[in-house]
Amino acid sequence: MALASFPRATPNGPGTSRLRAAFGLAWLADLIATVFLFVVPYAHELNPVTVLLHEALGLPGVVLAAASYAAVVVAVGGLLREPLDGQFVAVAASLYALFATNNVVLLAVREPLPEALVPLL
Repeated sequence: MALASFPRATPNGPGTSRLRAAFGLAWLADLIATVFLFVVPYAHELNPVTVLLHEALGLPGVVLAAASYAAVVVAVGGLLREPLDGQFVAVAASLYALFATNNVVLLAVREPLPEALVPLL
């Protein structure tokens, strides 16, 4: 009697590997900038869930909130069919890049991105 072998399930995340890497980098940059928003006295995080978790758990709460957001994006992207999964992750990566850029500008010049750009126009 021969043993039947089962095909090995390989994880197949949403979008391409480059898109997932872009999402991961944008998410990490946003996480780092968000953590600094809680450290500096002149800037404040606007996301109420992140603020609530920070008040409950401190800086690990900020990391927990960010990890939860990323898990939701990956889970939803994994449930969508191609090409919607890639498009969804691309939009999420773009939003994370925008949030991270805003947070970095806020930390660097003490003004949010829209206000920092107004004098340039």
